[in-house]
Amino acid sequence: MPDLRVSGSHLVDPSGRPVRLRGVGLGGWLNMENFITGYSANESTMRSAVREVLGEERSELFFDRLLTSFFGPEDADLLRDLGMNCVRIPVNYHHFESDDRPFEIIEHGFRHLDRVIGLLGERGIYSVIDLHALPGAQNQHWHSDNPTHIANFWNFRQFQDRAVHLWEAMADRYKDNPWVAGYNPINEPGDVHGRVVGPFYDRLVKAIRAVDPGHVLFLDGNTYSTDFSIFREVYENTVFVCHDYALAGFAHGGPYPGETRGEWVDRSTLEATFEKRTVFQRETGTPIWVGEFGPVYTGKPDVDAQRYQILRDQLEIFDAHSAGWSLWTYKDVGLQGLVTAGEPYIGVFGDFIAKKGRLGADRWGSTMEENTAELRPLHQLMETEFPSWDPYPWGARYQIDDLIRHILIAQALVPEYAEVFRGRSDEELLALADSFALASCARRQPLLDLLNENLH
Repeated sequence: MPDLRVSGSHLVDPSGRPVRLRGVGLGGWLNMENFITGYSANESTMRSAVREVLGEERSELFFDRLLTSFFGPEDADLLRDLGMNCVRIPVNYHHFESDDRPFEIIEHGFRHLDRVIGLLGERGIYSVIDLHALPGAQNQHWHSDNPTHIANFWNFRQFQDRAVHLWEAMADRYKDNPWVAGYNPINEPGDVHGRVVGPFYDRLVKAIRAVDPGHVLFLDGNTYSTDFSIFREVYENTVFVCHDYALAGFAHGGPYPGETRGEWVDRSTLEATFEKRTVFQRETGTPIWVGEFGPVYTGKPDVDAQRYQILRDQLEIFDAHSAGWSLWTYKDVGLQGLVTAGEPYIGVFGDFIAKKGRLGADRWGSTMEENTAELRPLHQLMETEFPSWDPYPWGARYQIDDLIRHILIAQALVPEYAEVFRGRSDEELLALADSFALASCARRQPLLDLLNENLH
């Protein structure tokens, strides 16, 4: 039976003892993201391009080895030794169901998820399974494996039916696993009008509960887990999950304390933002869990010292409110991870990653200042001709950047990423994948020390 349940404003174990889940997100693994592993655009587009270069068999050789190397026993040991008791595991529906054969569950797709849940459980670490990419894409960005800026999940009933069916299969598989803390069924929904997401949650909760009445549900609010007005009831045994990225912590963030894009950010504004994003939880007396947060690091010592201070302040705020948390993210190529992939991958793809950075082709690594000479006239044109245009979710400036930098330019870069694989032997492909094994990685020691201090 599941080990955790909601009791008032806390999660508790079978003895009734409160448990505060604190850990890390395993981003870029079963849901790959461009800034985490260094490619461009969205995962399915990238995988298709690599498959064209390597062929089906050798492409699978590389990606399967990457998934194996990315998280193994040594990684689980590191997180345990830091004092973490939870890992949020983002997954892409493509591992478990294909678009050309909808509603057919792919048993083989569970092998890595089962493996990592087992590794973590052996070390006393809970897993939260997070469906990060749903059929049709539940939000407007790359991290839902969306090649466009349209979240079609909310527009087509069949996509919703497929998600319900997948979660019924997931719940049936893990219903008796005590080290699965629960299910996070929709990461960062972006329902533009907010009319579909609430009724869909009603339907999804009933479907999951019919199969697995015991596990905790971790439900994200609309508009990227910031808007909880869409919930029409407080479901039993449920945590309502907020995401709490600090404005000054983004790649385009300014000094801390200081001004970022016209807004002053200091500790008091961090706390005010957190309190605003958790009003629903506090009013309903349900547990507070921050499913994602964390600054982007730049490699500049003075800037990164400020980013560590942002993180330190956020952790102290969470502690004061007895909030659980899941830091984004565990491992990447240098922007946020506790550890950073090593050689030969970083050397082989270094020029590509540098070009991507110069063009500002992934949102998470962009300062919003790349290509200003080329893009400024477009921004000015749109502002002049359409002064009231304020598209969902973040307004005109971000929408233009999404369409030009993070879709158009990013997709144009995909063939260049794939071509780097051309002509490489099987041994070279395996070595590239093994660059993500912990033994090959560099550790972001100030971040590890900060977390270790907080968790102990």
